[in-house]
Amino acid sequence: MAHRPTNHAARGALTNAASRFAAAHGEDFDDGWDTLDTLADDDTAPPTRLHRDPTRRVISRNESPDVPFAASINPYKGCAHGCIYCFARPTHEYLDHSAGLDFETELYYKPEAAALFEAELRHPRYRCEAITLGANTDPYQPDDRKLAITREILEVAHQFNQPISVITKGAHVTRDLDLLGDMAGRGLASVFVSVTSLDSDIKRTLEPRAAAPGRRLATIRALAEAGVPTGALIAPVIPMITDHEIERLVAAVADAGARRVGHVLLRLPHSIKQLFREWLETHYPDRAAHVMSLIRQMRGGADYDATWGTRMTGTGHYAALIEKRIALARRRHGLEGQRFALDTSQFAPPPATGDQFGFDFGRQV
Repeated sequence: MAHRPTNHAARGALTNAASRFAAAHGEDFDDGWDTLDTLADDDTAPPTRLHRDPTRRVISRNESPDVPFAASINPYKGCAHGCIYCFARPTHEYLDHSAGLDFETELYYKPEAAALFEAELRHPRYRCEAITLGANTDPYQPDDRKLAITREILEVAHQFNQPISVITKGAHVTRDLDLLGDMAGRGLASVFVSVTSLDSDIKRTLEPRAAAPGRRLATIRALAEAGVPTGALIAPVIPMITDHEIERLVAAVADAGARRVGHVLLRLPHSIKQLFREWLETHYPDRAAHVMSLIRQMRGGADYDATWGTRMTGTGHYAALIEKRIALARRRHGLEGQRFALDTSQFAPPPATGDQFGFDFGRQV
């Protein structure tokens, strides 16, 4: 059941509406006992709960022409970073959870991910291609510090010479610099760090548990200094909230060592529309209507348009202006927008436990 929007410390969503697939939906009502006021006054942040995910495969594939990779791995479902705009929020509804607070607090982890990854890489029909970590949810979200599932996946990739590209806004990606640096030296790894705003006040409510802006810039610098091809994603660009920072963001990530910059316009599919409106009306009531008006101008008059080819960049004059500003800033700092090319020719499964070498029953094999 969804209650009145409540701003919990370190949480992005303000409500927890039932999944759109739920058989029953509830509405709050005043029962005469002031329970609505009690709910609204309850500022206790819901705790994070971890669940084992029973997945049998970890490599996912997509055929979207808007996504510049075909294969990806997501070690986690749900994300404690709590970014209010996260396009992955509606996927939690397939688990019978809310895209709101549940997405940030009911987290699923894949403890067998590394073993499953190795098994898929050893399959006779596997053909090597670059794999993206963090295509849906962040591989370096807070609970990975102790679970370290992402590092285990990287260890397998390192052993197999499997090229990996990472997308994250988590600063502890630097924990794995030993693996990423070595792989990068052989053309097998790259990292994109998502930097949405340089304003700590905006970040605090927009991405409550993600790394602070300064730490993300420091992360880019550490990766670049370790020889890891590093880019930045200005994603999402939000009109009247973060779009005024475009030039400063590009300059800052370039100064930190990023060699490429990409951007994505704010996307509001499914239940994110309502979650984002609640966030706007709570944190930016003075401009909420104007922000939504600009969004609709860039989405053909709707809150969102999922048409391939434009869903990442939008349409109309305002979207074209954002595109031009990004291009000019990128050119000014000598940055490119393409992905880093990774080498697939080095892929080689190492000997598995039980494999025989040298001589077998007197015959060389």
